[in-house]
Amino acid sequence: MTTPSLVRPVVPTLSGAWLTFLELGLLGALWGSSFMFMRIAAPDFGPLPLVVVRLVLGSLVLLPLLLRARASITPSHWPKLALVGTLNAAVPFALFAWAAQRVPAGISAISNSMTVLFTALVAFLFYGERIGSRRGVALVVGFAGVVVLASGKIEGASPGLGVAAALTAAFFYGISANLVRRHLQGVPAGAVAAATLGCAALLTLPFAIATWPVQPIRGVSWLSAAALGMLCTGLGYAMYYRLIQRIGASRAVTVTYLLPLFGVAWAWLLLGEPVTLSMAVAGALILGSVALSQRQSA
Repeated sequence: MTTPSLVRPVVPTLSGAWLTFLELGLLGALWGSSFMFMRIAAPDFGPLPLVVVRLVLGSLVLLPLLLRARASITPSHWPKLALVGTLNAAVPFALFAWAAQRVPAGISAISNSMTVLFTALVAFLFYGERIGSRRGVALVVGFAGVVVLASGKIEGASPGLGVAAALTAAFFYGISANLVRRHLQGVPAGAVAAATLGCAALLTLPFAIATWPVQPIRGVSWLSAAALGMLCTGLGYAMYYRLIQRIGASRAVTVTYLLPLFGVAWAWLLLGEPVTLSMAVAGALILGSVALSQRQSA
């Protein structure tokens, strides 16, 4: 759920270190809870209706950022924003919502951590960026974690399809991160987030209407969808771009380490989902590979 920095970071002072730590923790808790909220709401809404509710609410929360920076967005930017909105929001959100109907929230959260490695892989495959030996090892270790995750058993069933959907979503995040970096330079990051969410909402709306559930939706699912859109998406993106501006993208992206930890913890604490050995091993491998990759970036 990350995109590269489009603004010059402000180096934090020592007195602001505690604030950075607090904001990273809060953001990790928010984004980690999104998998739990999808797990609750997706069975009632279905993937596409849930996604459109999430996108509409998230874009409304971020609308002030778009209005503030509207002068920096030209007509030529809108097709690119629509493409990024499709790849960075509409498609991955739908894939994660689909996965939420089939696998525990913790598995989706662990799979999401591959976004950092997929971003590097896409840059290598399509843009000729050097991947480096350390990052190459990180990719191998990360994919080993994926194999462990997909081959485990959850209540006697294989989570393979759900893992595949979540990994595909993370791969789309990696594609869109590279597109933003190369084609939307000069547009404030908060405005990019608001515009792409809004475009994704408009593109998804017809499909959501066509598949809207005929049965009544439970109140807890509506509350979960509202929290997913307003808190996890709207407020979460706003906090993330604030962090990018204050400390830079390379430090802000360390929130990736917290997502599976919070995702698994929320699901275990509030949904009673088990933490299996395969999830623990896969999480350690994937997080270790991300840490190795980020060490090279630093």
